[in-house]
Amino acid sequence: MNPLAPTSPIDPRFLQSHYHLKRQVFKLVGSNFWVHDQGGNVVMFVHQKGFKLKEDLRVYDDEKKTTELLRIHARKIMDFSAAYDVIDARTEQRVGVLRRKGWRSIARDEWQVCDANEIEVATLIEDQLLLALVRRFLTNLIPQNYDLLVGGQRAVDYKQNFNPLTYHLKIDFTPGFVSPVDPRTALAAAFLVAAIEGRQG
Repeated sequence: MNPLAPTSPIDPRFLQSHYHLKRQVFKLVGSNFWVHDQGGNVVMFVHQKGFKLKEDLRVYDDEKKTTELLRIHARKIMDFSAAYDVIDARTEQRVGVLRRKGWRSIARDEWQVCDANEIEVATLIEDQLLLALVRRFLTNLIPQNYDLLVGGQRAVDYKQNFNPLTYHLKIDFTPGFVSPVDPRTALAAAFLVAAIEGRQG
């Protein structure tokens, strides 16, 4: 069971402890992601819409897009310190907000992780400043790793596997760690990393 405590009824797909995200190769417009559980089963399908002035990601229960589970969308167009609302598609309620720290993210990616009331409850940060600088200015072949920190303690680890042909991201929730971050928001952070920050990797 995912240790992050939800604030409202939640689909069990969001209550796993380990996920593996894979991005579709050579897609010209938008992006598609398959989210696997620890057993290798596809539990979510994420579609990033192309030709959108504002970032828009939709999370479905399967590749056929049978049921929409979650929406992640930017509030403004080309915002340097972009804020993204995380919406439960079934209830139409906001469950969290992810806000990029613009100037700090020039050298090392950093995000505010907020609850439904926009109160900051955690930080999403790239692993090491030195590695972040190497990625930006020398080579993009070094995988990106992120930590979701609550009070300085790691609640979730997001680790990109090295693969020059495609994008793989492992998402691991720290066992036994109780956090105020809604698990849907924690996973939305992974989807944004894959869709936006993943372009650097």
